[in-house]
Amino acid sequence: MTGTRDDEAGLLAIAERVVAMAAPGEAIEAVVVHERETEVRAYEGEIESLTSAESRGIGVRVVRDGRQGFAYAGTLDADALIEVLGEARDNVEFATPDEHCAVAEPDGVPVADLDLYRSALVAHPTEAKVAMALELERLTRSADPRISGVESAEYGDSTSASAVATTTGIRATSRETGCFLSAYALAEQDGETQTGFGFSLGREPGDLDVATAAAQAAERSTRMLGSVKPASGRIAVVLDPWVSAQFLGIVAGTLNGESVQKGRSLFADRLGDEVASPLLTLVDDPTDPAATSATATDGEGLATRRNVLVSGGRLERFVHNSETARRAGTASTGSAVRGYSSTPGVGVRAVSIRGGDRTPAELVAGIDDGVLVQGVSGLHSGVNPVSGDFSTGAEGLRIRGGELAEPIREFTIASTIQKMLTDLVAIGDDVQWLPMRAAGVTLVFGELTVSGV
Repeated sequence: MTGTRDDEAGLLAIAERVVAMAAPGEAIEAVVVHERETEVRAYEGEIESLTSAESRGIGVRVVRDGRQGFAYAGTLDADALIEVLGEARDNVEFATPDEHCAVAEPDGVPVADLDLYRSALVAHPTEAKVAMALELERLTRSADPRISGVESAEYGDSTSASAVATTTGIRATSRETGCFLSAYALAEQDGETQTGFGFSLGREPGDLDVATAAAQAAERSTRMLGSVKPASGRIAVVLDPWVSAQFLGIVAGTLNGESVQKGRSLFADRLGDEVASPLLTLVDDPTDPAATSATATDGEGLATRRNVLVSGGRLERFVHNSETARRAGTASTGSAVRGYSSTPGVGVRAVSIRGGDRTPAELVAGIDDGVLVQGVSGLHSGVNPVSGDFSTGAEGLRIRGGELAEPIREFTIASTIQKMLTDLVAIGDDVQWLPMRAAGVTLVFGELTVSGV
């Protein structure tokens, strides 16, 4: 990466070169990407691994007479551009005609001016990244005498630039940087070992807080020491932000236009219905620069935009790329997702909900009998996106008389997505962006089935 916009201009020039080769009757889309990633892992005071990877590639779609051909290459050499275009043209001949198949067209939505790139990350020396990983491990080890070891202490970053050009007139570029710290601590007491993680996120290394990541990992591991299985029953359940972000990501994933059209969404026929508590307003907004997954343009080069999916409990919208929008008789929501090696899919990018006006401590204080869930296992495999059935292993803390009590583990929460959404009774004021495509916030559900001993 050059650290300037020269890289974007160069990528766009390559995409335009391919698009200019279109033959009569052809529509062409070219996507060009340049990415670089660094990962440093520390273990027992030494660097366990240091990897740096850089990739460049191009993906080309050719559409002719309702047939689509696609090909890609992991190089931007001039000869490869000719070859990948030829291969995409050849693949058109094997495609099944589809009246909805077409290259996206400009829709007039302006591209947001987002500040997502930091030259400071590009210029940050490798030895400084190494030092940060080592310091993270050291601070995690020393955070509590019960910390017996650090399973992993890692620094990672990424820099990406992309460009899209089409024969329909789309010209788009974007670039982003991001970095993180993560630590997994091992806490031991009386022969029992528990794990916990901590993290810090930013656009450049100066945004990262080593001490916070280390303290989080120590706290989440030590507070689980002495945990037991809880009794089974129906009680109030509180999801902490890390868990709620995963849950909300799954919910938003069912509002995908492609899944709806293929009959893989429990909300397929419920547009306009009341599907959740009136407290819930769910938004996908990739133009929010606070989101780690923010971006100004989607995978087809259209401007990303703020899409309200659920408003006051009412299902307002599914997300679409240009093809699923044509099938649904609507407009793209700027939600095409893809890499250079794939054709456009559909997906949310930056999901969040409107926060409440009470702190997590105030929410817990209002619960006589419940559990605070701080970790789940098998969440994605435990959810049926068609029926909504929901079952996941969990760990956390018991809530008694409005206070956090003993740690609990190896219990299961079971319900349905539909019931959980309608049983939502409170939302915290602690909305926070996490290293995923959803923000987390403390959520309180009335009564769910908890299975322990």
